Parts: sequence; structure tokens; C-alpha cells
Amino acid sequence: QVHVVESGGGSVQPGGSLRLSCTASKNTFSIHSMGWYRQAPGKERELVASIIRDDTRTYGDSVKGRFTISMDLGKNTMYLQMTNLKSEDTGVYYCKVRAGAILNDYWGQGTQVTIST
Repeated sequence: QVHVVESGGGSVQPGGSLRLSCTASKNTFSIHSMGWYRQAPGKERELVASIIRDDTRTYGDSVKGRFTISMDLGKNTMYLQMTNLKSEDTGVYYCKVRAGAILNDYWGQGTQVTIST
């Protein structure tokens, strides 16, 4: 079992920045990839960004050029640096960790991000 904890959410004005963190309890050798997903009210959960342990990164189209994902395997931690935030970035951000021999997915409880004036 992998315990996943997100932190760093909050409320900022448009154009502001936030940094999210996600820490997994699993030993680093078994982590295959980590990713951030978000869900806005009334919408389906969508991929924001993901990173594989070989540093391959994928971004959703709406965040390219504004968000940066990174991973510190030594700390079992993933980060999402969000800049130039827009109102449409508002939502609950969830961390997903893919780990283990059969690549199970483990989700955190989510952290709220609100962009408003």
C-alpha cells in the first residue's frame, strides 16, 4: 500500500503562482511515475501533468508553458510549479502515484486550488 499526501493548495489572484507537493510513502525503487490531475466543479477529472522516473514529462494542453512538473525520487516527492494562474485552473488537484510490480495506482485526497480576484 502507498500513502499519498498532497500539500500547497490555496487561493491566489489571476496571474499568481502556487507550488504543489505530493509525497508518497513507498520506497523510491518501486515508483514508476507520478502525476497531477484536477477536477473542476461539474467537470471530469483531467490530466494536468505527469512524470516518469526517467524524467519524461507530459502536460495537458491548457497548462503547457505555465506549469512545470518535477520529481525528487530521493524524497519520494513530486512538485508542480504553477505560474500565470487563470480562473479556469480552479479545482481540486489530485496526486496519483503509479508503483509496484504490477503498476498499481494510488491517489491522494486532493488539495483545493482557487484562482479568483
